[in-house]
Amino acid sequence: MDVNTDESQVCKTDAASLAQYRNRIPDLADIIIQSCEDPQCYTHIDYDPIPSEGYVVDIIDKLREVLFPGYFSREKVDPVNLRFTMGQNVTQLFDMLSEQITHSIRHDCFRYHLSCSDCGDRGHEAALKILGSIPAVRKILATDVRAAYEGDPAAKSHDEIIFSYPGIFAISVYRVAHRLFELGVPLLPRIMTEYAHSVTGIDIHPGAEIGQSFVIDHGTGVVIGETTVIGDNVRIYQGVTLGALSLPKNAGDKLRGKKRHPTIEDDVIVYSGATILGGDTIIGARSVIGGNVWITESVPPDTTVMLETPRLVYKRPL
Repeated sequence: MDVNTDESQVCKTDAASLAQYRNRIPDLADIIIQSCEDPQCYTHIDYDPIPSEGYVVDIIDKLREVLFPGYFSREKVDPVNLRFTMGQNVTQLFDMLSEQITHSIRHDCFRYHLSCSDCGDRGHEAALKILGSIPAVRKILATDVRAAYEGDPAAKSHDEIIFSYPGIFAISVYRVAHRLFELGVPLLPRIMTEYAHSVTGIDIHPGAEIGQSFVIDHGTGVVIGETTVIGDNVRIYQGVTLGALSLPKNAGDKLRGKKRHPTIEDDVIVYSGATILGGDTIIGARSVIGGNVWITESVPPDTTVMLETPRLVYKRPL
């Protein structure tokens, strides 16, 4: 028997057989379209677009080029072409930001039946304000980079931190998203920080207030809630949660906008796996919170909190 001939017969696609499956697709598409009319499900089928995650990723990429000139550009940036390159990047960033901010505001207007708020003008003005804040954001990000370098013997240079540290990526996105949040822009700030979350495993709500020289070391599993307040020179490690206490059913509307997350004062270190919960919880300045602790009450300044040393049990084979 010719093995090759036999295999070709086994693998041969039967066009008629495939057609009978594909012919069922239109009916399935009709069923899916009908389900879009179900009021219990969520759709956005409208002539006005909403913010696009793909465009948001483009905005973040362009922001990194502007926040750290020369690091993330495909083209070389030197003293000769800096003015041209920066002018081009800032112009592109203005167009992208104003469009997505406008979509965000317009979406809220239609979704909640609000009166016209001149979303186009508001989008352009907000974009200009974000661009105007770039020098201040760059300055505070520089403190974050220096703090990361000074506290990490494994870091060989500031360049290494800017290029490769997930904490700096997440903090960079947060710092711009926070400015948008302060301007009252809906949707877009959260989409930005959730993208950073998906890339780094670091979840920072854009509403959190975070001081300068902030370091997230390693970072995977870090959660920082919306009403968290963090002072200057704070360092936290992987797996840290700065969260809210367990909420009762239907508490969303009652507690929305109220302080639900902890305050971390200046010069605090929080080690890996620590969980700090509650809006009334304050970790005093210069305190050290050990790994894997669970805290729901305030800690005075200059305090070290740690678990008792566990007793290890060693078993040898019989």
